Amino acid sequence: MDPPPPPPPPPPPSTMSSPSSSSPAPKRQKPAPGARTGEKAQYREQRKGLSALPKKRFYRQRAHANPFSDHNLSYPPNPSSQDWTPHFPNAPPGSKIEIADVGCGFGGLLVALAPKFPDTLMLGLEIRLQVTEYVQERILALRLQRPGEFGNVSVLRANAMKFLPNLFERGQLTKLFLCFPDPHFKARKHKARIVSPGLCAEYAYVVKPGGVVYTITDVEDLHNWMAHHFGEHPLFDRIGEEELVGDVGVDVMVDETEEGKKVGRNQGRKWVACFRRREDPEW
Repeated sequence: MDPPPPPPPPPPPSTMSSPSSSSPAPKRQKPAPGARTGEKAQYREQRKGLSALPKKRFYRQRAHANPFSDHNLSYPPNPSSQDWTPHFPNAPPGSKIEIADVGCGFGGLLVALAPKFPDTLMLGLEIRLQVTEYVQERILALRLQRPGEFGNVSVLRANAMKFLPNLFERGQLTKLFLCFPDPHFKARKHKARIVSPGLCAEYAYVVKPGGVVYTITDVEDLHNWMAHHFGEHPLFDRIGEEELVGDVGVDVMVDETEEGKKVGRNQGRKWVACFRRREDPEW
């Protein structure tokens, strides 16, 4: 019987250092504060100052935002402290914003209204950072495409539920829009709705007597909610449907807003209710 084969020779010593003696891998460098990374961020940085309209897909952000968070935003202590010159550089001295779109989304209402009221300053308020940036870029691009137009419209990142009187004086606005606001379906979330007894009082403060609050939604429950609270407030009267026929504000928010177009494509229903600010009572 043949003897067993000799055992294989031991493997040569590894040239790699053992884990215990190896130097730690270099740590991944964190981006500098305020620096942007990723495809979307790079696009947003590179397209600044271009006349081409921004692409919405690079600015999308979840629809829900907590209105009770401070979102690291700063506000003027009073309306007179706010410098609107960067927003409306060509506006005549002493001009004031008269139209506000609370929760303006991607700015469809503002862009549609601007040419219809060329001598009226209007402002969109949006709490989401990336969406606000999209509207800013959209307006700047339109100003480059059509010189002399869209200088009366701008947008501001703000939480209107908490600081509306910090931005507008008493009786300053002639029109205030609440277009397709977040319905907050759950009962425990109703306190986050954009219409409540307290907020109706703030709307009555910033809207001048005779001014109009426009509301539209595709959620019937929210429509009834808003109509109830405005109807209960002593300084608002609901405007009849026949009086709203041909109203520019109604036509634009029904057909020109992004949500309005989406609901129309899906053949959904839109509920509209508008309320006129009463004259202040005599004390």
